[in-house]
Amino acid sequence: MNTLRAVAAFAAIAHENRLAIFRLLVKRGPAGLAAGAIAERLGVQPSSLTFHLHALHRAGLLTRRRAGRQLIYGADFAAMNALVGFLTQHCCVESGDAACCTPQQAVALPRGRKSA
Repeated sequence: MNTLRAVAAFAAIAHENRLAIFRLLVKRGPAGLAAGAIAERLGVQPSSLTFHLHALHRAGLLTRRRAGRQLIYGADFAAMNALVGFLTQHCCVESGDAACCTPQQAVALPRGRKSA
């Protein structure tokens, strides 16, 4: 992943609703969800949801497929992994301690912040 694609991806998820959509679709896995189900689960108005889904799709973070009359959205796991790889590709190169870059199952958030 190059820097411009990484910036576009980070910009796309740098919004509370879009981050919530992306995290929901990551939890859902490869099956994805119909747009209506996403709106219902997150309490987002359909017109607003469409805007957010398009932003995430343009950034390359979502897949989209048609199933009858519905659009099914899913997280693009290859793009997500490429973004994480972009962040960690040079992790601890200078210190030689690559163990600090090992993904953690649960990461503590700073005080005053809550997980979505």
